[in-house]
Amino acid sequence: MSEQMTEHPLLRRRDGHHARVTYEELFFDLVYVFAVTQLSAKLLHGLSLTGVIETLILWFAVWLGWQYTCWVTNWFDPETPRIRSLIFAVMLAGLGMAAAIPGAFGERALVFVLAYVAIQVGRTAYIVWELGVDHPLSANYRRMLVWLLIAAVFWFAGVFAEGWARIGLWAIAVGCEYISPMFGFALPGLGRSKTSDWTIEGGHLAERCQLFVIVALGETLLATGVTLSHAESWDVTVLSAVLATFFGTLAMWWLYFGTSSKEATDTITHSDDPGRIGAYFHYVHAILVAGIIATAVGNDLVMAHPHDPLKLAYALVLSAGPGIYLLGSATYKKVVYGVVPVSHIVGAVVLAAFIPLAYTVDLLTMGWLTTLVMMVVGLWEGRLRRRRQEAAPRHAAH
Repeated sequence: MSEQMTEHPLLRRRDGHHARVTYEELFFDLVYVFAVTQLSAKLLHGLSLTGVIETLILWFAVWLGWQYTCWVTNWFDPETPRIRSLIFAVMLAGLGMAAAIPGAFGERALVFVLAYVAIQVGRTAYIVWELGVDHPLSANYRRMLVWLLIAAVFWFAGVFAEGWARIGLWAIAVGCEYISPMFGFALPGLGRSKTSDWTIEGGHLAERCQLFVIVALGETLLATGVTLSHAESWDVTVLSAVLATFFGTLAMWWLYFGTSSKEATDTITHSDDPGRIGAYFHYVHAILVAGIIATAVGNDLVMAHPHDPLKLAYALVLSAGPGIYLLGSATYKKVVYGVVPVSHIVGAVVLAAFIPLAYTVDLLTMGWLTTLVMMVVGLWEGRLRRRRQEAAPRHAAH
């Protein structure tokens, strides 16, 4: 970041070292543990096409609220009183937003939208005000604010609609916020931002995304533990279900943290255009964490009804959760390594092939099958990573 951009008293001081994640940011993430739990519960109790689409829209809202705040705390110092107060205000609104998730497409639509728009528009307007007119970051934040205001129109319009009309309006609102960064928040008269202007601290952004993955995986384990604690007896079936869900979650952890997270940090830190890589992280993690949330729902079904026959909806969620995760992880690793891992594509295809088994096996069997696929993909990737590490010193020697 240039000297001009470090002159503002609220900006982080960049000294060439990795910017640490502050306690304020970790505290802020706690609200999103609750939000992810709410989303999982909504999907679990609404396994229909409409329920899936509604949950997807709400998930993008949750993710966008977190991600835009993450970019703010990458640039601005959360330990300064004014930015700390901003984070806590966003936390309070986030708590209201998360609490309204179960009724967001019902009686609490207005509460959800008020809380969400307050997060997005309120936070961004405050930053625009703090930056003033002439700061190098001001133009970017002004464009961002206008796009968020455009999205707010559709959020509020959806409150006064019902059914598929609300879904359509809110989908447009999500699109405005999710897609506009791809085009530099381009607007007539205001120009467009370039990723080369987003002088982010790459290591910090990578770590923030990694911490959100931990939040989502932690919620998955939490759900397994809660279901186990409510079980009348811990018999062989229940313990088998626990092992299936635990090892499936462990495989997801390994595929992210064991095979790519350090390299991802290095990739964005040493990139000539960290803003561009950061934008890729912004898009990819929304898909990756959506897979974790869907997998958590599948785990709940396996734990609660292990011997129930599979219905198509159950088979879809049990296969789709890990499948979405693998596709998100594959895209993530394409950003990190420049190649799509074959193991992930093969795993996703095998998971899709399991769907026709819906009428021949029970939930526990399906749970183990999907877990085994994830474990095999994890072992496959681990082996490839060891080969890359072994090859690196040889290339360095030449």
